[in-house]
Amino acid sequence: MEPYIRVIVAGMDSSALKTILRVRDMGSIAGAARALDMDPSSVSRIVAAVEADLGARLFHRTTRRLTVTEEGQRYLQRVAPLLDELEAAKEEAASARTQPSGHLRLTASVAFSCKVLMPLLLRFQEEFPNIVVDLQSSDANLDLVENGIDLAIRLAPSPRGDLISTRLMHTRYKVVASPDYLRSVATCDHPDALQQMNCLRYSLRGLQDIWCFRSETEDAFDVPVRGSPLVSNAIALREAAVSGAGVALLADWLIDADLQEGTLVQLFADYQSTLSEFDTAAWMLFPDRMYLPRKVRVLIDFLKRELRDV
Repeated sequence: MEPYIRVIVAGMDSSALKTILRVRDMGSIAGAARALDMDPSSVSRIVAAVEADLGARLFHRTTRRLTVTEEGQRYLQRVAPLLDELEAAKEEAASARTQPSGHLRLTASVAFSCKVLMPLLLRFQEEFPNIVVDLQSSDANLDLVENGIDLAIRLAPSPRGDLISTRLMHTRYKVVASPDYLRSVATCDHPDALQQMNCLRYSLRGLQDIWCFRSETEDAFDVPVRGSPLVSNAIALREAAVSGAGVALLADWLIDADLQEGTLVQLFADYQSTLSEFDTAAWMLFPDRMYLPRKVRVLIDFLKRELRDV
């Protein structure tokens, strides 16, 4: 690193640099202010103060948009890794004598939050009482940077985009129905029989009309399905299936207890089934950066340990 940049970083409040980097990531003063829970005027003053210290303009600002200047791009590219190293060194020095602490924002789908995460997070809080976990349950894929989220759990065949990811657990989908509903069905020895049943379907685009199957003796094939209600939430679909409303295609982590208790029965056990792709998993995703805070690392390790046999 050039001496000039080293001097500027050493003499500058690291929180100001974090604010500047958030402005760059969000593309606006207002967006950074929302993510940091600050007043926009405070963020503007920080930007102006850093630019005054540097003697260079970091951003082009108009009434409609904000862009990084050429000088700002070079400076922030050099500063960001150093700031990560400073934060990592600070945390490493403190970790030997202190428990990990801080506010940790986590997001996952509503169903996964309720069925899988909440029981685990209660135990996590007992083990790490100085970490405040803020669970944002949403079936929408929240933007991690914009919403200040440290860790996301997404259910998908494989993660896409610029985020860093690690697999948490495999997932499998099963076709299930209640014993009462199955007593009203003439036959269900092959997935094609679903065309004569009331199928409880997701209302999400692309997941409504086709269920996919394959087995050791049959290549992958699609079965068109129909029925109602259409529901956007997996918990509600499970409730409808348990009540005898029809057949549902649900993740194993959501209905394994029902299968053991007999409130739901699996159909077509010799077939793999899915709504999209057969190889699916729950993935943990976090922003693409060199430094991962200790509070996030301990949660990742905890969840992997608790779910390693799932």
